[in-house]
Amino acid sequence: MKFVFEVKVKPNATEEQYVQAWQKGSEIIQRQPGALGTELHRKIGEEGVFLAIATWESVEARDRAMAELKGMDQEMQEILSRHEEFGDITVIGAFEDPEWRVENT
Repeated sequence: MKFVFEVKVKPNATEEQYVQAWQKGSEIIQRQPGALGTELHRKIGEEGVFLAIATWESVEARDRAMAELKGMDQEMQEILSRHEEFGDITVIGAFEDPEWRVENT
């Protein structure tokens, strides 16, 4: 399952600030059961816009992880939410892994 969202870096922030905060939060999230990695893609031709993709074993695994993370201590909560200080996040949605792929090498 892929969880996809778009990020627009806020005017008073830099891409580097957002990326650093995102990486720190992602490191914590990826320790959760069912987490299978994250990707952050910079949009071509539009500075300060990213596409983020988090891969999970299932929607249920992601939901359990998010509930677990809400119970973490204050310091961890600050790390997890810091990226919101630097970027406006729009959830695109959750997508199933494809049943087929066309890959050319």
